[in-house]
Amino acid sequence: MKDMTQFGRTKGHALQWFLAKKIEENTDYDAFCVFDADNIAHTDFIKNMNKKLCQGEEVVQGYRDIKNPTDSWIASGYAIFYWMMNRFYHLARYNLGLSTLINGTGFMVKFDVIKPNGWKTYTLTEDIEFSLQRIIAGKKLGWATDAIVYDEQPVGFKQSWSQRSRWTVGHIQCMEKYTKSLANSVKEKKTAVTFDGLLYIIGSIPMFVITILLLVINAGLYAGELMTKSELIKNYLMYILPTFILPIFTGAVIMILDKRPIRPMIKGLLCYPLFLGSWLAINFKCLFKRDTAWEKIEHVRDIKINEVI
Repeated sequence: MKDMTQFGRTKGHALQWFLAKKIEENTDYDAFCVFDADNIAHTDFIKNMNKKLCQGEEVVQGYRDIKNPTDSWIASGYAIFYWMMNRFYHLARYNLGLSTLINGTGFMVKFDVIKPNGWKTYTLTEDIEFSLQRIIAGKKLGWATDAIVYDEQPVGFKQSWSQRSRWTVGHIQCMEKYTKSLANSVKEKKTAVTFDGLLYIIGSIPMFVITILLLVINAGLYAGELMTKSELIKNYLMYILPTFILPIFTGAVIMILDKRPIRPMIKGLLCYPLFLGSWLAINFKCLFKRDTAWEKIEHVRDIKINEVI
């Protein structure tokens, strides 16, 4: 353990250290799965991941569900976000033949994938970084809706702010490190998978910056009497409604499709714009101040498997 503490404190460092030991031991594993310490895996998780492995899938993300979706408006915000990601990002892309993304926990990797070079990630978002490395190589990541893992989310705003700040900084690090490689991969491989990966990385922080600039320009035009008040309000509503209001209804639709009870989540749905707004504030802060320190997220909920299944 001494070696690992000297090496680093992030999950990426821990995976790199541990898997290097397994490679040195020449261990004959078919695949490995990654979970957080607080996770609860569905009883069929391994069986369903094994099906994907037998079908030739090499890296597969499982369905990330939430242990405590009603503990607070913050926890509810995470739950709605991940439920949307599961259906509208991972499942949708998988059905279209595109690549999903590793999503922090509840995923499987074929051992042969990391045997040649080990686990080599260096940013604060090792999951996104590993996913981009695979996409650059022209490899698709898979998806398993029926391989479910239940993850505990922060309930307090301070912890959530710290965690999401780390994610945003990690995305910025990945953007700086891999955008050029993704663009070169698009040029060389000319596949929808690599192009979609490039769109993903440039569609996060860069698009956020462009949006902020457009909002400021609109305000400047109005201040300079080059735009009427009604035009300004119309332009701002065109941003506010799809960004903050529409996701409330989208979240409700997702819950209906997934047969989840809506009543316990009403407060979370109504507060979801606040959750999204705080994330935009985090993105803005991280443009100027990037704290790269890794902080432990406390998990205190003692939930048993029969309480979530």
